[in-house]
Amino acid sequence: MPSSQISGKAYHDATKHSYLSVQIDPNYVDASTQPSAFKVYPKFYRRVKLNLNNPVHSFISLTSAITLEKVYKDGPYKLRVNPSAGALYPTEVYVQVRGVEGMVDGIYHLEVENNCLTLIYELIDDGLESYIIPGKSINGFIFLISCVYYRSSWKYQNRSIRYCFLDSGHHLGAVAASAFLHNRDIQLIFDFDKFTLNSDLGFENKEFITACAVSGELQENKIRRLRLKVPFVSGTDYFEFNQFIEDGYQATILQKSHQQQLEYPIFDFDKDKFYQTVWDRRSIRRFRKESISQEDYLYIVQQLQQSIPTENYEEIEIYSVVHRVEGMTPGLYKGTYLVKTGNFSEKTGYLCINQAIAKDSAVTLFFVSDYLNYQTAMQIAGFLGQRLYLTSNYLGIQCSGIGAYYDDETQELLETNKDVLYGMVIGI
Repeated sequence: MPSSQISGKAYHDATKHSYLSVQIDPNYVDASTQPSAFKVYPKFYRRVKLNLNNPVHSFISLTSAITLEKVYKDGPYKLRVNPSAGALYPTEVYVQVRGVEGMVDGIYHLEVENNCLTLIYELIDDGLESYIIPGKSINGFIFLISCVYYRSSWKYQNRSIRYCFLDSGHHLGAVAASAFLHNRDIQLIFDFDKFTLNSDLGFENKEFITACAVSGELQENKIRRLRLKVPFVSGTDYFEFNQFIEDGYQATILQKSHQQQLEYPIFDFDKDKFYQTVWDRRSIRRFRKESISQEDYLYIVQQLQQSIPTENYEEIEIYSVVHRVEGMTPGLYKGTYLVKTGNFSEKTGYLCINQAIAKDSAVTLFFVSDYLNYQTAMQIAGFLGQRLYLTSNYLGIQCSGIGAYYDDETQELLETNKDVLYGMVIGI
């Protein structure tokens, strides 16, 4: 077994929950100490206000847009098109634009709070292609997803390494959804020179690149590395170092992911309805314990089985614990295959740290993998999670991600020795 695979496995194992670990460390935090969730460059940087009536602007904006603001006693929460563990939003988006009419060729930071692009680097004969697809250039867009990990580790400590990767995958899913709505193909890329790119983007140790999505025309053209380092701006108002997360990130970018032939998914969503679904997507907090139809459930499974547009791949197996689906025997399923019958609603509620949504849902799903690259596997799990959110919400079925569960006991229920990467629930 390659050493980097052991490393990925080791970081997963080191962040497992058990009944005892949760009792010993319930992980309460003072909400007033939460670090800032938005990165903003100095006011003198050039900015482009995004106009949703402009198709290019709309494509970029919809990857990260704020869709709802809630005010609580400790302040406002700005919810976005992409879900995030604890609504902490550790991910940032940078967009390289090349050869797009009306825009300066450059690398932009997507300033989500103000719905604008900040030009942080102007291109000449250099660019991101040198790190990601050497020997090629992209006329179009390169989206970089990064993580400002302290936004998450502030609350979830070491286990936030999982949530940073899952959130990155969800954000890639939001990019894919916007691409679908704007009739653009995208390709996800996970295996590239993240070490050098982090350095040349000036990220220090406070932020790191996790993945990218490319959309545009690929051309044979040698692009050189960024000729200058980008000045660093912190993504939080204060920062606390976490050696475990930084080591875990470094360890999980060494091993190459599995490789596959690039294939694009084919969706039949009505675009007007799907657009509204993207804007209205929310995480459910409670279910009414009602059943969903077998037709809807099978449609959701079918969408989850569609291609993921990447050559770097880790296979994700999805187990479904069916509680309330009309015409289906309650029990554990792998795809549509019934593994074992039984009413496991109380069991799944217990496994998900006694969260009621896991026992009151119509279906509780678990994503498992026997991966080469842990970072890639977690992001693909998050990407599929975003697909599940949007497909279920499109059908009028509610959804939520569950990142906290008793790892080993969940494996026992699923009768698998593969790592459980993510839990999700759907229902009414």
